This record gives sequence, C-alpha cells and structure tokens, in this order.
Amino acid sequence: MSLESVRYSRGSLQVLNQLLLPQESRYDPVTGVREGAEAIRTMKVRGAPAIAIVGSLSLAVELASSPPQQVSDLLAFVRESMDHLVSARPTAVNMKRAADELNAFLAQMAEQPGATIQGLTESVIQWAESLLEKDVKDNRLIGDLGAQHILQTTNVTGGVCIMTHCNTGSLATAGYGTALGVVRSLHALGRLSQVFCTETRPYNQGSRLTAYELVYEKIPATLITDSMAAVTMRERQVSAVVVGADRVVANGDTANKVGTYQLAITAKYHGIPFYVAAPSTSCDLSLPTGSSIVIEERPSHELTDINGVRVAAPGIQVWNPAFDVTPHELITGIITENGVFKPEELKDRLRKNP
Repeated sequence: MSLESVRYSRGSLQVLNQLLLPQESRYDPVTGVREGAEAIRTMKVRGAPAIAIVGSLSLAVELASSPPQQVSDLLAFVRESMDHLVSARPTAVNMKRAADELNAFLAQMAEQPGATIQGLTESVIQWAESLLEKDVKDNRLIGDLGAQHILQTTNVTGGVCIMTHCNTGSLATAGYGTALGVVRSLHALGRLSQVFCTETRPYNQGSRLTAYELVYEKIPATLITDSMAAVTMRERQVSAVVVGADRVVANGDTANKVGTYQLAITAKYHGIPFYVAAPSTSCDLSLPTGSSIVIEERPSHELTDINGVRVAAPGIQVWNPAFDVTPHELITGIITENGVFKPEELKDRLRKNP
C-alpha cells in the first residue's frame, strides 16, 4: 500500500508533514485556505500535483464549515482564495491551472438558471474532491505507459536500472506518483533491477522522502549524493533517467527541482535516455519556452544550515533557486497519462487529448 500524503473526508483535511520525515510521521490538520497556503509555502506538502490538490481541498474544507451566503461573495472568495494559494509557490503550474479552471467552472455554473448559493458551494466542493481520484488514475497511467515505453526502447533483457531526482511518488501526489510511478510499475512487472535516487540538496527530498518511500515499499534502491550522478551513470549501467516536472511549456522545456538540468546534460553525454514524467495538468502550453517560467528562490538558511545548525561560513552570499529549466533538446520523451511524446510532439498531442 502506498503512503498517503493527504487524508481527506468531507469537511476534514490532513496533510502528512513532510518536514518531519523520515524521523516522524505526523498528519497536521488544514482547516482552511490560509493554513493550506502556509503548508504549501513551508513545504509541509510539496510536489506540483499535491500542491494543487491540497490547495483546492483547503478551499473545500473552508467552504464546508463557513459557506458564503451570497453568490457574489462565493465568487469573490473562491477567486481571492485561489490567487492566495497560487502565490504560495508560483513555479509549479498545477495550482495556477486549478485556479483558472475552478474560476471558469464556477462562473459558468453561476450563470445557469436557478443557480443557488447552496448548489454552487456544493459544486465547488465536489470539483475539488474530484482532483484526488483523477490524480491517482492519471499517475497509474503514467507509470504503466512509461514502464512499457522504457522496456520497449532500451532493449534490456533483464531488469532495467533507473536514476531519479527529488521526490515524485505518493508523497508528491495523491498517490502512486509520476516518475516514481514509472519505477513502481517496472517493479510490479519484475523488470526493475535497481533505482538510484539522488539526495536532492539542499532540502534533501531524495534522501528524506524518496528513500523513505522506496524502503517502505521494498523496492531495490540505492541513495547517492547529487555529485555522484555522473560516475553512477558511467559505472552502474543506468538504463534511463526519469524525473518529474513542476511545469512543462509548449516546446517541451521543463522546470523541475534544481539539479535536473545537470542530470540531463550528463545523461546526454553518456547516451542515456532522459524522460520527464508529468500529468497533463503540469503542462503549460501558454508559455512558448522555458525562459518565461518564474523560478522560485528559497531562503538562504536552507543552504547554509542543516537541521538548524549553521554549516556555511558566516557572511557568505547565497543563491538558492528551487528549480532549474531543462531545455527540450536534452529530453528524450515526456511521459503523460495520454502517452509518451517527444518534446516537439507534446503541444499537438495534448491539444488532441485536453
């Protein structure tokens, strides 16, 4: 059974506090939008799909406990709440896409004859709840399609060896995962020999979270430092690199956890295919290239301190971007719930399968 990053029932939302993993598994309540945004900003919950789900469900929980009394108040509250949630971590597109879709959906519903405040509120709550089920379904498709594609294209007779970066599993989604979903599907088929996960400094999502998931599910895995990727590719017969995405734009350029770009360059040098696994909700066709993506910068203490202890020389300047952009030329394929596409195919294929 996969780990749960989110526990939800009508009127109740809890998130697994990922700041405490792997030492402690604690679910913190989220009673409304402000707490949802704070959980996202502080990275109690992270991963582009999970951010959108927790943000939308925090709105649903608040509406269930304190519903507006007028349609105009509901429209304004939803719009302002979603804007606040989007601002918590702007690089991941899933939250912005959810905000745009929900605002459009609610505006359309409000124009229907006989629309009531009670009915509209219920529609918003149900819309948010539907994200949970869809995310798990899409992730399983991503995992299976990605696994089949890698097995067909690598021509490995036994098990394949995968390298991955950051955390893209159940803890970053509603369940199963994206890049780690591909790993899970390969393992379920009995075709995974090993997965190498990077530590993912400075926040250590790989060593704290991905390693935790892999051990929990008894998947053969080895942890490496970020600086060991090149030698691991050369010495350990890596079959493919599979990473997640926070935003994929129209030409296939991809923003993901910082360190992804250098993995793609290294994979290219070693002739190893490099895949991005992401649901279509992480694809932003409104941006033509990756140069338009807003890159979040995190506080300096995440880099200078470890567990609250200063390890860097006082006075040193710090640059701490949370993400980097991998150019589409370095990406072999983008694995979505609709299929595996070359970067140059993505735009047309997704428009055929919105």
